[in-house]
Amino acid sequence: MTEPWEAQAESGHLETVTVALVGQPNTGKSAVFSALTGLSQHVANWPGKTSEPREGLYRIADLAVRVVDLPGAYNLTACSAEERITRDYLLTERPSVIALIADASALERNLYLLTELLALPAPVVLGLNMLDVAEQQGIEVDADVLEAALGLPVVPMIASKGQGLAELIDAAVRLAQGAPYAPRRPQIRADHREVLTAIERLIAGHVPPPYPETWAALSLLQGDAEVTAAVADRLGERWEPVHAILREHEDAVLAVASGRYQWIGRMVRAAVRRPRAGELTLTDRFDSVLTHPIAGLAALFAVLGLTFWLTYALGTPAQTWLEAHVVRALAEWLRSALGWAPAWVVGLLADGVLAGAGTVLTFMPILLIFFSLLGFLEDVGYIARAAYMTDRFMHSMGLHGNSFMPLFMGFGCNVPAVMATRVIDSRRARILTILLAPLVPCPARLTVIAFLAPIFFGAAAPLVAVGLAVLALAALALIGFVLHESLLGGEHIAFIMELPVFHAPHTRNIAISVRDRIIDFLKGAATIILVMSVVLWALSTLPGGDIEHSYLAAAGRFLAPTGAPLGLNWQMMVALLTGFVRKENTIATLGVLYGRGGEGLVATLAAAISPAAALAFLVTQMLFIPCIATVAIIRQETRSWRWTLTSVGLLLAVSYAAGFAVHQVARLLVP
Repeated sequence: MTEPWEAQAESGHLETVTVALVGQPNTGKSAVFSALTGLSQHVANWPGKTSEPREGLYRIADLAVRVVDLPGAYNLTACSAEERITRDYLLTERPSVIALIADASALERNLYLLTELLALPAPVVLGLNMLDVAEQQGIEVDADVLEAALGLPVVPMIASKGQGLAELIDAAVRLAQGAPYAPRRPQIRADHREVLTAIERLIAGHVPPPYPETWAALSLLQGDAEVTAAVADRLGERWEPVHAILREHEDAVLAVASGRYQWIGRMVRAAVRRPRAGELTLTDRFDSVLTHPIAGLAALFAVLGLTFWLTYALGTPAQTWLEAHVVRALAEWLRSALGWAPAWVVGLLADGVLAGAGTVLTFMPILLIFFSLLGFLEDVGYIARAAYMTDRFMHSMGLHGNSFMPLFMGFGCNVPAVMATRVIDSRRARILTILLAPLVPCPARLTVIAFLAPIFFGAAAPLVAVGLAVLALAALALIGFVLHESLLGGEHIAFIMELPVFHAPHTRNIAISVRDRIIDFLKGAATIILVMSVVLWALSTLPGGDIEHSYLAAAGRFLAPTGAPLGLNWQMMVALLTGFVRKENTIATLGVLYGRGGEGLVATLAAAISPAAALAFLVTQMLFIPCIATVAIIRQETRSWRWTLTSVGLLLAVSYAAGFAVHQVARLLVP
């Protein structure tokens, strides 16, 4: 049987070319990667890093193109962890070709990254992406003129519509196979060229790998601490003459940047035509409202409120229908079909597997709607405005708008939210953001709230859900302020960011985003939730088949005194704790413990729990420790068990204290 071409490429039986996708944030680089590789993508095997590039395959005739999607980077000075990963990959892995994906509507900013890439050994092809967005802004870019000016291939692209993708890879493959390549590289400002030459002469033959000598010399002039330390260590006693030149020309970093900007100016003047001065673009009109101190905040609250309302208004009816007509019906059919089987087999499948992992199906409407809305906001460019509007609020906690981005991602999942803190330069600000990220209600928490709030509070469920979300965010602000004063000592950090242009949403980009998030959810649901549900069923059945005398009942009764101040019985305490594996397990646990599903569970829970206790449970659930996957990522990102245990202990204390306070107040208001 013929070996699949992907396997041939992996085994080395098919000629392979490696193309590294590089680009600044918001240039559509990841959309290019997803469109090229489809589902044949995975995390690249690049050991020793906390975040690896994504890798996929694209075939051209008898050639396999290995496409590597590197983290977004504004430059190669490596200020953030993401930029360091991109730089280290380009230097150590030496891809065949670098494909720079640039935003045609902000060409000057993107070309600065090109000036740094041109100092590396690998040839570069420029993907001129988002030409439709540039056109909406009244910007015209002549790709042919730009190609002639740069001296390297320039490919016009609209990746969201699939335009220019094949041409980009074709150009990259031609460069990899030896096509003529003579780029016009920028030069350092004239008054410092002799300085650069002197540095190159002194370090020649003594630059440690993987640094190219010319690139290393430029990095020394720019004051790159990492390169300086490596070269100084290699030169030893011969470092002093180099150090003397660097001390004498401390302004050399300005000479490097000035030469690059002069080069960029020539390229842009040759190939770009802009709208007349004073002409307002669509983005200008939107930003006059969305970044206004008052109107912008009103718009932010309206967007977030509409997101939650649509998620519940559209998702809850679909969730209820699936529970009644799919999960519950399948369980009844299974019990009937297996009437001949031993009772424990029927119980395992119907009450363990279906009552737990089968319920995952009912989560899909909520997640599908939320992920679609989040993808829409990301794609049109609103998320950056939200960061801008929340910068002042973030400053009250010693953070800045960059921290809003990871925190906002927590509404999609706390795991990527914690990982996204790598864009934060300050170590202490990053730690603080990581500690706060689990307080952002993720879809798993919201799913539990969406399922239980109507059971306990009926028509008032939307109001309760919004109140719980506000409580979580208020707790985030209060805890952030306290930790800022104790952890950061009142340090405030400057914030500079870009606002990408507004553009029409691209259905393909949103669909890819939703697909990836849903797949991640299903991978976890198909493994952890299934195993946990079966384990819970076994614990609730063994040793004698009577739940009142089961192992789970014994554990729950042991925890009962802890739950009493919150008004919670042992069943609710067990359900809360099993959410540590995965939040959705809370619902599965309740289904197992109360021995029912669907409408039966609704009636049983409504009768068993008082309104005050129900509210205390939901508050505790909203603020409780995150799932075990998030805790593992916190350990990975902080590289410290001390900070990981601090996060867990903090959330345990906060959730229990909040639950206790709410229960006591609710008892007074609702006897």
